[in-house]
Amino acid sequence: MAAADQEPLVSAVRPRSYQDESYLHGFLGTVGDLQKDGAFQDVVLDVKGRRFPCHRLVLSAASPYFRAMFTSDMAESRQKTVVLQDLDADIFGEILSYIYSGTLHVSLDKVQPLYQAADLLQLDYVRDTCSSYMAMNVECSNCVDMYKFADDFFVDIVQKRCLQWIARHFAEFSFNKEFSSLSVKNVTEIISHDELDVKEETTVWEAVVRWVQHSREDRLHHLPSILPYIRFNLLTSDDMTAILDHPLVREDPGSSEVIRNAVQKGNSNLKPRLGMTTEMAILSNAFTKELLFMNPWEGKYISCNRPEDFPRDKNVTVTSDNNIYILTRDQEINEPLSVYKYNHAENVWEDAGMSSVSRWQRQEIDFTWYKEYLVEVDQILYYVAADVIGDSGLVWMWKYNRHTDQWQECSRLQLRYQYINEDHVYLSCTALTCGSHLYFLTSAEIGNVFL
Repeated sequence: MAAADQEPLVSAVRPRSYQDESYLHGFLGTVGDLQKDGAFQDVVLDVKGRRFPCHRLVLSAASPYFRAMFTSDMAESRQKTVVLQDLDADIFGEILSYIYSGTLHVSLDKVQPLYQAADLLQLDYVRDTCSSYMAMNVECSNCVDMYKFADDFFVDIVQKRCLQWIARHFAEFSFNKEFSSLSVKNVTEIISHDELDVKEETTVWEAVVRWVQHSREDRLHHLPSILPYIRFNLLTSDDMTAILDHPLVREDPGSSEVIRNAVQKGNSNLKPRLGMTTEMAILSNAFTKELLFMNPWEGKYISCNRPEDFPRDKNVTVTSDNNIYILTRDQEINEPLSVYKYNHAENVWEDAGMSSVSRWQRQEIDFTWYKEYLVEVDQILYYVAADVIGDSGLVWMWKYNRHTDQWQECSRLQLRYQYINEDHVYLSCTALTCGSHLYFLTSAEIGNVFL
């Protein structure tokens, strides 16, 4: 009866809870203002001699590390000044800015020490954000450094991304000095990867040889532990003979024994590397902004659409290291051209990081036609443009210098072209490469440019 009497009372007051969505943002902003004004600060953190006045309550709310420090019987819970070890003052300033504002500023030069500080202070958001940032910014200049860092701190997402990048560029990367700086653990982890983009297993063997020879006395004894990760079943008998006769193998009896045992027992369970079995043909439609990747072995197509705001593309090329580049420009004819590169791992188009190609400025706007191409010869990118104005035609050419990040003008080719009638020029032409030569073909002649 008593319960029945209470029910109408609950219904009559109609309880309901409301969440002020702006409260937390406003509260955090006010806390940040108090910090700027130096109000109510009750502890000073000393980092390498630099003093940071703060609030125990705010620090404890943001970080389990500080919560444990200030709510336990530790001496720091009673001290007015607390000295923090193993932290950089500038980096801690960034961490403190995040604690009081909720905004984190990350850059390539700060991301690793930020991660370390966040790991120590148990700031999960900062640590996860730094991990994602590193994974998104893996490139040639920082790949090894990030790979080593990820290995030391067990950052799986970054380590996986670095391994993907190295596997994708292994043939070129293995010649870099950064590869020579890797530990034996790193080398074995890399060469055991199924998705190494190499056409022949000898590429892997030669990379191991270069790594050992970089510091022969210190590394030769590691060779027997590395050799099992080379897939000898993918080598020809001639390759095997050459390897067994190599000075490094002859010098170390253990290496020779490892190889012979591998050959005798066989390791046919090791499948071919990615670059040995995968082939793709690329079909491009400049009008629909669609690219089709065709696997000729499986007869399958994969469609890849460029973003709607992507500049108008002029030409697509695939280089010998299996990178895909697109030459683009905005609508105006005299606008500089840009080069975009396809990121296979992320399935996105990115700026290739090359200086733009400044096409010649026309003195006349009454031109008959022009064509533009992007091709590769001997691992060098060339921009080729055919220009016809009135009764004259020229093929202009620039090559990209990776060391100076500049496009250098090369020799020009005078065109002879064929009239269909007195008003029109026959437009059939193309640029292609074969060996160390670049060819420009038209309906009237074949121009051979020796490089």
